[in-house]
Amino acid sequence: MNANDILTRVRYALDIKDAEMVEIFQLGGMEVSKPDAQDMLTKSKNIADQDGQEEEYVKEIDNHTLESFLNGLVTLKRGTPDVKPENAPNPFLMTEDNRNVNNILLKKMKIALSLTSEDMLDILQEAGVTVSKSELSAVLRKEGHRNYKDCGDRYARNFLKGLALRFRA
Repeated sequence: MNANDILTRVRYALDIKDAEMVEIFQLGGMEVSKPDAQDMLTKSKNIADQDGQEEEYVKEIDNHTLESFLNGLVTLKRGTPDVKPENAPNPFLMTEDNRNVNNILLKKMKIALSLTSEDMLDILQEAGVTVSKSELSAVLRKEGHRNYKDCGDRYARNFLKGLALRFRA
């Protein structure tokens, strides 16, 4: 899954409208217009699709853009932190390069939606995936921790599927 796929699935799962997307990006520190947000979610019509190639999005986004969206979502759902302007931290981005952002996705969604580990396990269970508490804990740990585990696309995809089942039902 690339960043556009994740953005599309999060938008669907939480039923976010275009105007809200623009607001979320602004809260995350990015200026995005409504047409740009729509282009991030729209796949281009490709004749080569018959060859088994994936469709490309009209506007490809990188992991930093996705993380800015997730940071904005946290701010929208949880509110702005009570920090004095002189002590205001820079926007905190966890992505250092173009690596897999599935772990960051799970962490930020957990924070934004005020989910407990039990809630996350239930959401994954609704999507048909059984995960132990220790596996989930390993995925939510900071990279570099001795028990850290990379979150695969399967877990991220099923988590977003479970969110859609929970929030859109």
